[in-house]
Amino acid sequence: MNFINEKKIQLAKQDKSDKGDWDSEILPLIEKINANEDYYTTSSCSGRIILIKGKEKKEEGLFLFRTHGEISFEEFKNALEKSIQKYNGLIHFKQEPCILHVACSSLKKAQDLVDNGKLAGWKKSAIIASNRRIVAELLSTEKIEMPIGNNYRILVSDSYIKLLVKEANNKLSRTREKIKKLEKLLR
Repeated sequence: MNFINEKKIQLAKQDKSDKGDWDSEILPLIEKINANEDYYTTSSCSGRIILIKGKEKKEEGLFLFRTHGEISFEEFKNALEKSIQKYNGLIHFKQEPCILHVACSSLKKAQDLVDNGKLAGWKKSAIIASNRRIVAELLSTEKIEMPIGNNYRILVSDSYIKLLVKEANNKLSRTREKIKKLEKLLR
């Protein structure tokens, strides 16, 4: 199958994520990329704050809480308390960076996108090539991950949670800046 047909098929597919739609913060960038004949997105995330079961494999119900936007201490503490009541195993707090997977028509186009990604601050950007397609993976570096609950108990103090929320919000804000910077760099 040629690149144009693959692009049409990919862009016609329903979103398979458990969220069910694109993050609004990254949508203008996705639309700009998909409007270019040499690219199409295969997956994306604008960055998020989550509470997740401490499991090795993805499974249904893995996410106990998720937001793609900044959050207050009170909102997060409430979500954490609800998660602790629902699940007695290990619970991880994660703040994850933006990530974008883009199929590219050629190795040169993939390298151009990776170069622009790095200029915009997406430091962990690379090319993934296979017999099937060439994909540029753009990944930012803002990340926090730690255990926060176990056996129906919160493992850290409120003052630590306040610091954690502040840092996670700061990192999400930096991620948003990188999304906008990449959008401006793309012609």
